[in-house]
Amino acid sequence: MQWVLISCPLLWAATLSATDDSSGLATPSTAPPRVKKEVVEDVIHGHRIVDPYRWLEDANNPETEQYVRQELAYTRRVLDPLSGRQQIQQRITQLASIGTLTAPQVAGKYYFYTRREGTQNQPVLLVREGLHGKDRTLVDVNQMEVDGTVALDWWFPSDDGRYVVYGTSTSGSEESVLHVIESATGRILPDTIERTRFASIAWKKDNSGFYYTRHPKKGEVPAGEEVYHVKVFYHAIGQDPVQDPLIFGEGRHAQDIPQVALADDDDRWLLITVFEGWAKSEMYLQDLKAGTAPVELTNGKSFLYSAEVFRGQLYITTNEDAPRFRVFTVDAANPKRQEWKEIIAQGEVVLKGISIFGGKLLAQYENNASSQLKLFDLNGQELTEIRLPTIGTVNTLGGRWDRGEVFFDFVSFTVPPSVYRMELASRGCEIWDKVEAPGIDPSAYVVKQLWFPSKDGTKIPMFVFHRQGLALDGKNPTLLTGYGGFNLSLTPDFRGSRFLWLEHGGVFAVANLRGGGEFGEEWHRAGMLDKKQNVFDDFIAAAEYLMAEKYTDKERLATQGGSNGGLLMGAAFTQRPDLFRAVVCQVPLLDMLRYPHFQIAKLWIPEYGSADDAQQFEWLYAYSPYHHVRPGLEYPAILFITAESDTRVDPMHAKKMTALMQAEAANGQSPSRPILLRIETKAGHGAGKPITKQIEELTDVYSFLLWQLGMKA
Repeated sequence: MQWVLISCPLLWAATLSATDDSSGLATPSTAPPRVKKEVVEDVIHGHRIVDPYRWLEDANNPETEQYVRQELAYTRRVLDPLSGRQQIQQRITQLASIGTLTAPQVAGKYYFYTRREGTQNQPVLLVREGLHGKDRTLVDVNQMEVDGTVALDWWFPSDDGRYVVYGTSTSGSEESVLHVIESATGRILPDTIERTRFASIAWKKDNSGFYYTRHPKKGEVPAGEEVYHVKVFYHAIGQDPVQDPLIFGEGRHAQDIPQVALADDDDRWLLITVFEGWAKSEMYLQDLKAGTAPVELTNGKSFLYSAEVFRGQLYITTNEDAPRFRVFTVDAANPKRQEWKEIIAQGEVVLKGISIFGGKLLAQYENNASSQLKLFDLNGQELTEIRLPTIGTVNTLGGRWDRGEVFFDFVSFTVPPSVYRMELASRGCEIWDKVEAPGIDPSAYVVKQLWFPSKDGTKIPMFVFHRQGLALDGKNPTLLTGYGGFNLSLTPDFRGSRFLWLEHGGVFAVANLRGGGEFGEEWHRAGMLDKKQNVFDDFIAAAEYLMAEKYTDKERLATQGGSNGGLLMGAAFTQRPDLFRAVVCQVPLLDMLRYPHFQIAKLWIPEYGSADDAQQFEWLYAYSPYHHVRPGLEYPAILFITAESDTRVDPMHAKKMTALMQAEAANGQSPSRPILLRIETKAGHGAGKPITKQIEELTDVYSFLLWQLGMKA
């Protein structure tokens, strides 16, 4: 089961200098730029809304471009002279050389997987013929642009591995272009299809073509709607994509997102799963042999569904009347709801999905925000639990319905990516490959899971990790992060750059807030729409708990979050500015009244709501960070980070908030507690960002944090 939805230029304007203030922090000598106010007033559902920086929403306005240049120049004047910056960059560069690895996908005699090593900007798609064959490069996007700004977005091998269809995009835009490559020769076929962002692919078994999803081109839908209206088409190899027939999607809601799959063992059944936000999906099944139209299986119910089709049976995973999910089976030829038979009941922990490998069901669970794997037979009888190395995360699985082997990858906070291979017959596991992390000793660090009460008494978990022997004296620099939305879980992951923080005596904390998927759909719904304030309350409670337990204090606590987590940062520092010394707010949503008007943000209305609705306006206006900056109040030092090519969250959020806070906050003009804006060029929301740009950004982030928390670099 898979739910899929969804370095700045150096501009010098003055001589750089720095002095030491009484706190020992380096203090830049220059002030932020003066920015004009051009007030726009709206009356929304009886509320007068004043927006002094709406003109910054137009990225192509020469005045906006001038504003960006001035803000970037100011940011560079602040960050570049900071003490220890060179050492930070050197260590970040070393840590960035720790690579990545994914579990192989098995197709015919081929094993496909991605790996990134050393200074490579992007992962490389590798292919191996036979389990013990020699790896060779199939797709290396690093060769397409010297600066590494072409990304490999996604890839799908055909059933026998003869072909792989893959998508590439430039500058972090995620606007994928589909290509087809022959695995044996590396020959790229002429078939090229544009507008395949977040594509879903289902190959026919004879390699003659594939079903796929595609966005419309300009002129096919109203202007600005090209990012929506995703439909399913069929492409025959060698055919002009203009002639590809439409299979599904006509007349659907513009923000619906379909995905496609064919039966594991034949081409008779086409399964189409349509996501309508992050809390509802529908399933349609088409009998291609009979040539009949797709039939809806889920009858418009407001739950999540996914399925695999195997030997004429559907295996359906759903949270229908079971917020932690369960599994049904039904005959594909007679899939009416009353015929569904439950084979795996809802348990105490969350079932994230099932896959069919070697005629068995491999179920992936999440127990207190950590992965579990269990093996079942096709009747739902549990066979075994697969022992994992420690508390951690399984991200990808690999195998086939007709093969007796399964692959899975594993990471934890202190364990870099490893891939395991399991023989289904013996149930034995062994390491297939792993990423080395020279100089990092997992035994030197402690990982704990703490539980604390939120404002309403709900118990919230939080991972905390740090070096052995930490003194709980309330004086430890601590970096707290969270997300809390879209049914996504923050499970243990490995990021080499964090070790710079740990090596400087820092504590890292990850709070598992409501709105995520850690405890099922009830947990998700408790942090969306009218319940969104719960997420912010949980995060504030996490910060207070870290202080109460003597991990840190208000002068040594920093926070970091991006995207929906950037909204979390904005809400946290506007609601409780006294709690934090420094904030890194990345690719954030901050103007929650206007967010749906930009990029793909209408997709998020089911999660947040829309100001067009009177009731939902009240929810949004109650916490929208841009509308809760209080003049004359001191806020934490803040580093806003966004990117030119972000096609998910528009950069206007960070631009407007920076201008507002520099003008209104007591520390808006402060040289020692600044409000900064960093805008990345040739980069987007984060996916596909090259390592060179990641190093530059991380150097800025950790230089900023160490400076603000008084840590020696």
